[in-house]
Amino acid sequence: MNQPTKPEGDAPQTQDPNAISIELSEEIAEGEYANLAMIAHSNSEFVIDFIRLMPGLPKAKVKSRIILTPEHAKRLVAALTENIERFEQANGAIKEQLNDGPLYPMGFGGKVGEA
Repeated sequence: MNQPTKPEGDAPQTQDPNAISIELSEEIAEGEYANLAMIAHSNSEFVIDFIRLMPGLPKAKVKSRIILTPEHAKRLVAALTENIERFEQANGAIKEQLNDGPLYPMGFGGKVGEA
């Protein structure tokens, strides 16, 4: 990819003193799939466990645990709300499945496949 070159007379740009340099390793960039989150809290922190629940298996694995201060948890909720609104404006409403049974059925509430 070609980078645009600066004309020789341009002064160097000053960097924002409040800018944060964020490093993302390849391993973390791949991400982890989770289809369930469990949240617990105390007076000083929120703990969010991201879990991968597989249909038909009696055991689920916590794939990641994130610990936040209450202030950061509230900021996360606001950021998610804003991003969901943007997504729905661009792609239409996200459909939520209403379940009459348990909230997290082991078969995900669908038909069981046959081999």
